[in-house]
Amino acid sequence: MELAIDVRDLRKSYRTPFRRKKVEALRGVTFQVTRGHIFGFVGPNGAGKTTTIRTLMGLIRPTGGAATILGHGIPSRAARFKVGFLPESPYFYDYLTVPELLDLAGRLFGVPAQLRKTRADELIERVGLGRARNQSLKKFSKGMLQRAGLAQALMNDPELVVLDEPMSGLDPIGRKDVRDLILELRDKGKTVFFSSHILADIEAIADQVAIIARGQLQAQGTPSELVRRTVLGIDVTVRIAPTAELGDLTDGATRVRRAADELSLTLPIEADVDAWLARARDKGAKVIEVTPRHETLEDLFMRRIATADASSEATEGRV
Repeated sequence: MELAIDVRDLRKSYRTPFRRKKVEALRGVTFQVTRGHIFGFVGPNGAGKTTTIRTLMGLIRPTGGAATILGHGIPSRAARFKVGFLPESPYFYDYLTVPELLDLAGRLFGVPAQLRKTRADELIERVGLGRARNQSLKKFSKGMLQRAGLAQALMNDPELVVLDEPMSGLDPIGRKDVRDLILELRDKGKTVFFSSHILADIEAIADQVAIIARGQLQAQGTPSELVRRTVLGIDVTVRIAPTAELGDLTDGATRVRRAADELSLTLPIEADVDAWLARARDKGAKVIEVTPRHETLEDLFMRRIATADASSEATEGRV
């Protein structure tokens, strides 16, 4: 198994400006990214996602540990020429157009002039900026800047693409476009490492997932390995008159949503579903759907984050 990224016991600490309090941003992070895979890196704000990425890109130096990218120890000029990078909230020169931005990126990577133009034209269309190619970046929305950033990250035809929150600022159509683009890159043999707090995007396309919280890795594996297949409850949806009294239908339910003539709820696993359905029919309800509810990546995420927070609070309480 050939690795695109190999991180071993990565640590990063710094001191705050005024009180000089020591902050451990990364505390022994270890993970591996297989070549040709999509790796999703997920965690809450302040978990250490961006610090990890900036360390891998050579923008900040680790306090301890080691990492390699495409077989090269970080920081590595040789590796960076094979990597495409989109930082979180990228900043570009306001008065450049998209073709000028991509030409600049291509020049920095030493891409020949004719190839720069060809690749720029292809990427502009691929990220959906064809109609805005002659506008200055100053006039771009946040979502359009994100698309431009994706295009510049691909100008050098990289082996590894590193994206920090690539769906940030994008509408649902833009998010789907980015997901499709990431899948295309994998189909071409590229490796994609991307961070996100949008769990549905991670679960939909990632081959491997790592969850980080408070500077420590909480879980790593394929989505199917991480998510339990045990049934957590029973999701029930019925159609019932808006004026109908629900009575005991919601007793013990963990989730209840009523909109117009539709009632959706989750019953506990030990509930007598047949008896519940009989009571619902007595109230004039028509059953639409009854399905078991399995654990999702979001359930796992919330469980691991809660555990990390509780552990950290306990540790701080002993200090």
